[in-house]
Amino acid sequence: MASSDTPKWVNVGGRWTKATPEPVQSEKTVSPKSTKNEVDGILQSLVLSKADLEEISDLMRQNMDRGLNRATNPSAVVKMFPSFVRSLPDGTEKGDFFALDLGGSNFRVLRVQLLDGDVQMTSKVYKISQGTMTGTGEQLFDYIADSLAEFKNEQGLSDVDLPLGFTFSFPCKQNGLASAELVQWTKGFSASGVEGKDVVVLLKEACARKKVALQIVALVNDTVGTLMSCAYSCSDTYIGLILGTGTNACYLEKLSNVDTWTGDDGEPRDVIINMEWGAFGTDKSLDKFRTKFDNEVDEVTLNKGKQLYEKMISGMYLGEIVRLILVKLATDGDLFGGQVSSDLKTPWKFETRFLTDIESDTSDNNAECNTILKSLGVTPSPSDLPVIRRVCAAVSTRAARLSVAGLSAVVKKIGAAELTIAVDGSLYKKHPTFKSNMEKTLKELVPGVTVKLMLSEDGSGKGAALVAAVAARLGS
Repeated sequence: MASSDTPKWVNVGGRWTKATPEPVQSEKTVSPKSTKNEVDGILQSLVLSKADLEEISDLMRQNMDRGLNRATNPSAVVKMFPSFVRSLPDGTEKGDFFALDLGGSNFRVLRVQLLDGDVQMTSKVYKISQGTMTGTGEQLFDYIADSLAEFKNEQGLSDVDLPLGFTFSFPCKQNGLASAELVQWTKGFSASGVEGKDVVVLLKEACARKKVALQIVALVNDTVGTLMSCAYSCSDTYIGLILGTGTNACYLEKLSNVDTWTGDDGEPRDVIINMEWGAFGTDKSLDKFRTKFDNEVDEVTLNKGKQLYEKMISGMYLGEIVRLILVKLATDGDLFGGQVSSDLKTPWKFETRFLTDIESDTSDNNAECNTILKSLGVTPSPSDLPVIRRVCAAVSTRAARLSVAGLSAVVKKIGAAELTIAVDGSLYKKHPTFKSNMEKTLKELVPGVTVKLMLSEDGSGKGAALVAAVAARLGS
């Protein structure tokens, strides 16, 4: 028979953990239900200790090594794609360039002028309809070519053949600086006939059909563009990070460490690696850190079982995690008097911007939280509002700390005593505590390294043009 000192395991919010022994209570003080315990239990399931984060960091490093190794890359979940961008800007880049930024339902065409360290940009945003996003690849690229033609005409450059850098923010296998095959669509795109194809070739074919003259000299991921944008003004920028609708990272790696490299071995002897780290956890290595709410989110996504790291961090999913927790608490009678509105029951109805707005509200009466909940058909009591704020804070704090667990693996691999991380994305820009939570966690996980987080100014646009400019400087 087990002794009374044997630790027991309990399921808290979908994760198994050792129970903390509690003093025996008299029958009069035992309650069949405790709102505080229910809330605390769920929030505790979202807490990641320093030891948890160090374990995740070690797992990320193992995944990085697998992705860089030619023998293990085919089965690696973090693919570590070489971007074929071999050098950071040195400030001498100059000229007139076009940039195309495609990464969501809106895309931009830009004219970027570089002169003596100064950057001037003109851009226009074009909306992609749902039908075009989910139609054929030919329809999608024809629409992009038509938009390029319109922008060139408005700039008075219809017949001018300027170099173009193409930011394409979807998982790609790069075969050269201006050659990349789409691995899979994400972010609601499903245009047929594109996956497995070279997207630069598809754009060139569309431009030929539409008689648009362009030199497409480089294709980059938005993460690479983010890194290049900050490196133009800060020379110790070695990592690029996206924290928006999705998440990804890239960094400058020594060519000698890239066993999968298929390009030339000449100078420069570095290459930016597009990690595609959102796929981390697809091999179930993160399962012990995921909660039942993470599992529920994954169940209703189009890419079930994939991008699991991303689904715990990025803006596309954080609001849904909060919604599921609120529904659980309300269903159990711990919020809203046990009432759950039809809107609150609707998947994706609680947007991540609500989480940001609630945490940004510093008023004593939690007015923003109250307004948001009422817009979802819920009338919170005064005692409900602090609980909702705690739930939002727990979800966003976990996301920030998780992102740094991955970053710490990259920082350690680079091995520099000081470095800058270029960051872009609406979650990082708009959330009130995301940056500060990241900075605190960086001090925990890489205490001997001075790390600066730098907001990238339009990396997906300026960065793409800078890649084209660097290629021109190197004579690529």
